[in-house]
Amino acid sequence: MPLSHQTRDPFDPKGIVRAYAHTRAGDSLMKQYRAALVGVGRMGAFIDNEVAGRGPNLPYSHSAGYEACDRTELIAGADMRADVLEKFGERYGVPLERQYTDFRQMIVTEQPDILSIATQPHQRAEVALFAIENGVKALYVEKPLCASMVEANALLEACEKRGVVLNMGTNRRWHPGYADMRAAIASGDYGRLVALTINHRGTLFNTQSHWIDTLRVLNGDAEAIWAQAYMANGPESIHGDDVVDDPYTEGLIAFENDVIAHLVARPGGHSFHAFCETAEIVALGDNRFEIRTADGEVTEIPYEPVSSTVRLIEDLVGALDSGGVPKGGIDAAYKNAEILFALLESEKRAGARVAIPLVDSTLAFRPANLGPRQPKYEPVVKA
Repeated sequence: MPLSHQTRDPFDPKGIVRAYAHTRAGDSLMKQYRAALVGVGRMGAFIDNEVAGRGPNLPYSHSAGYEACDRTELIAGADMRADVLEKFGERYGVPLERQYTDFRQMIVTEQPDILSIATQPHQRAEVALFAIENGVKALYVEKPLCASMVEANALLEACEKRGVVLNMGTNRRWHPGYADMRAAIASGDYGRLVALTINHRGTLFNTQSHWIDTLRVLNGDAEAIWAQAYMANGPESIHGDDVVDDPYTEGLIAFENDVIAHLVARPGGHSFHAFCETAEIVALGDNRFEIRTADGEVTEIPYEPVSSTVRLIEDLVGALDSGGVPKGGIDAAYKNAEILFALLESEKRAGARVAIPLVDSTLAFRPANLGPRQPKYEPVVKA
């Protein structure tokens, strides 16, 4: 069974991220980047407490990632909830004078090099555009990028105009297991990639934005050309141009290289299936990767677990150092949003196939009752 494709990361061909891991003794001589966070709650600072013990890929939250990265210092945080800010400050050593209830004041006062945005989707574009206009040079934005294609176009234009680098928190783009899975697909050892499937019972904005990006990664970031959707709760979720609830979505995404991706939203843990001509290459959860040949042979793809959050941050650091483009980038985040809204447009049009690039979409995510989840301040112990 050929496994030579595991020797390098196809999304890190120059070994930039690995170089950080092997040269940390000299990092003290390299520039430290100052990071600040808007939205200091669950994903921003405390989700590690919920996933403690579930796998080897921690740290996971934005704040814990900055804490673990030798090239970054977390200096400030902003949130409208004073009690959450206080806990954030205690956990990450951020003093009271650098805890803000107004993100604008924090950005103008602190002038961070990197800004993390871990708010709700309909709040992200406002924060990101203000940061870009006020000198922030790198953004780590939770997924999805924003709440409409109008916002996505504004962010794309602003990042390109100001030379701002951006990574979106679709962490599997930096996960070594998925990199090895993509390398197996791209090796040619199993013939041409024909189709992709992801199964998971998750909603479009909160969860399937992850899956859309991973499908693109596994397909070598090929361009999508159309999308078609079925949403069981679509009539309740889409009112005119307003998406008032996060819908469960099933559907198809077609790519220019003739690969069709299938989104399946059924109960159970998530699994990716890449169907090549002579083998099926599978991800079961985020911790087991297999090659299943037509004759029934199953080979596990080993990988070295690391924190994808730290790799994402190191990718931004590498882009700031070199002036290059990070592995995610505003282009990848924009195309993720474009597929997401093409699926929504398909549901709005009674399941019609919607062409990509998406033109003149007026849909916007305006949830009726979506608020931040209360973070867990202590590790959650599973019985």
